[in-house]
Amino acid sequence: MNIYLKDNQLATENLVVGTSVYGEQLIKSDNKEYRIWNPTRSKLAASLLNGMEKLDISESSKVLYLGASTGTTVSHISDIIKDGLIYAVEFSPVTAKKLVRLANQRTNIAPILGDATKPKEYLNIVEKVDLVYCDVAQPTQTELFVKNMNIFAKEDGKGLLMLKARSIDVVQKPKKIFKEEEKKLKEKGFTVLEKIKLEPYEKDHIAFLVEKNF
Repeated sequence: MNIYLKDNQLATENLVVGTSVYGEQLIKSDNKEYRIWNPTRSKLAASLLNGMEKLDISESSKVLYLGASTGTTVSHISDIIKDGLIYAVEFSPVTAKKLVRLANQRTNIAPILGDATKPKEYLNIVEKVDLVYCDVAQPTQTELFVKNMNIFAKEDGKGLLMLKARSIDVVQKPKKIFKEEEKKLKEKGFTVLEKIKLEPYEKDHIAFLVEKNF
């Protein structure tokens, strides 16, 4: 993957030289420009720093990103998949405006104003993808992730679920919630390849990297 260590920090090679997305530091090295990838601003960066090894995103990968927000993590994936495409789904019209501005700078981002719980709404827009990435903090986040995986993941595609325990239940212990949600994934026919807790970057979060048992 096009992910680097620069000054002992995670970084991606900047697709749009001279432009930062969220105020991140830009570093020149070997006649190239890199963007420092802040793990407190991106759960994917936190997952990688905490040891995720089995995620494989190539330069030509197609990604469906659920819960794209303003595009912080989306922008780093955009750096990684130079010749690929990210379908970036965001529910909030206000937030989606910023995502559209980002997509105007980066041609491999296709912003979609949509509801991740209703994937049929964007069924005619999104093709089969190599990775379904889900960062939608709500009680049904596992269910909506499964629904999108079943529709859009290629046969050999993977899924990455960023699970926030407090969005599912504020009373139960996160450890119990993680076990219950992992059980749901397995019951729906998924193999959990890796599970990575995101502390100290994100509290009460876990990343599940899965593949579908077709």
